[in-house]
Amino acid sequence: MNDDMNDGTTDGTTDGTNDRRSTGFADCVQCGEPTEYPSDRPGSTLCPVCAWQEAQRAACSG
Repeated sequence: MNDDMNDGTTDGTTDGTNDRRSTGFADCVQCGEPTEYPSDRPGSTLCPVCAWQEAQRAACSG
């Protein structure tokens, strides 16, 4: 029986989200583009564009 594991490993299926893992950089949690952070960094990571957009939304939310 195959137990489902949610440890970040792939089972051979491709959904396009792990295509850039070979670069060693984490993918942005919003758009999927590579970030400037290593893939083993804890927490959610954002690319520079999404980080800027998130900062703009937070600044304008009063």
